[in-house]
Amino acid sequence: MSERGPVVPDESKTAYEQFHFAPAYRVGDTLYVSGVIGSGESLAEEFASAFENLANVLAAAGFALADVVDMTSFHVDMSETLGEFMAARDAVMSEPWPAWTAIGCTELAIPSGRAEVKVTAIKQ
Repeated sequence: MSERGPVVPDESKTAYEQFHFAPAYRVGDTLYVSGVIGSGESLAEEFASAFENLANVLAAAGFALADVVDMTSFHVDMSETLGEFMAARDAVMSEPWPAWTAIGCTELAIPSGRAEVKVTAIKQ
């Protein structure tokens, strides 16, 4: 039987217990990562932090950013944030690029957040 279950890094255990969601869920060689955000004074800092947080969740399951095959991002004020988001992504990811859907929204679960990213990764 293939490996199946939640992935909960130590820094996410409180959120897992309080809000009843897994930062990621592994089914065999596939990892489904819940939305992550970052923090920072500028868009560049916030989005770099988001991708660092994403990399940490992936690593907790033995995956890497290179294993990402599908990405969905949610953006508050997308026309103002998309360029910085793409720059942060391009600083840590490279070809082959994953499939990507960017969605504009009015609000995220964390009110100060300006973008959230969720991914699916497959271990090669």
